Amino acid sequence: MLAKRIIPCLDIKDGRVVKGTNFVNLVDAGDPVEAAKAYNKLGADELVLLDITATNDKRDTMVDLVEAVAKNIFIPFTVGGGIKTVGEINKILRAGADKISINSPAVTNPDFINEASKVFGSQCVVVAIDVKKKDSDNWEVYINGGRINTYLDAVKWAKEVEERGAGEILLTSMDRDGVKNGYDLEITKKIADSVSIPVIASGGAGKLEDFYDAFTYANASAALAASLFHFNIIEIQKLKEYLKQRGISVRL
Repeated sequence: MLAKRIIPCLDIKDGRVVKGTNFVNLVDAGDPVEAAKAYNKLGADELVLLDITATNDKRDTMVDLVEAVAKNIFIPFTVGGGIKTVGEINKILRAGADKISINSPAVTNPDFINEASKVFGSQCVVVAIDVKKKDSDNWEVYINGGRINTYLDAVKWAKEVEERGAGEILLTSMDRDGVKNGYDLEITKKIADSVSIPVIASGGAGKLEDFYDAFTYANASAALAASLFHFNIIEIQKLKEYLKQRGISVRL
């Protein structure tokens, strides 16, 4: 059985780690390089670095920051935000990132997923999907940091990104983001059960049980959280020990 992964997320704005609720009301959470170094020591399996305003500001992801993080940690990390071309992916991977995450450009130009996976391999390509619940049984995909509703059905889009060569899906519930009342297990399970690639649950973790539920009920391969870890509400090692005690395979 593959070990389930615990992934802290560093949302980066103006060179600082920030955290908000429902994608707004951002507060400062520290220096990204120092945070990455700390998580490397604290037992995180991977990291995700998201330049959350790059797409909306129409600028490239910060390559200098990627290089600085790569020099200081030994765990895999994924970088996203503002990545629109194969050339930009190449820069980020050469700077030391293990994977890239694309969201808005994947929706506006789906062939970009095919191109990226063909050039760099599916294992390097993560497609981030930000969703909001439309009604009792449907979720829609949002882009540009949650600012634009594409009206795409989330499950159909997840299937398409797999078909186009994505190696992993980072699924974030905008309704649950920062609220700490648990992952959206329903849409996570729907997508995890409809694709064969790993799905990272994101948005809403507030307690130990939320991670257990994401791995068991929702069939997520990994669980991502931000403020819980940034503000030391839950320690990664204690979380992993809890999960192991409940029969979940994790790397201690």
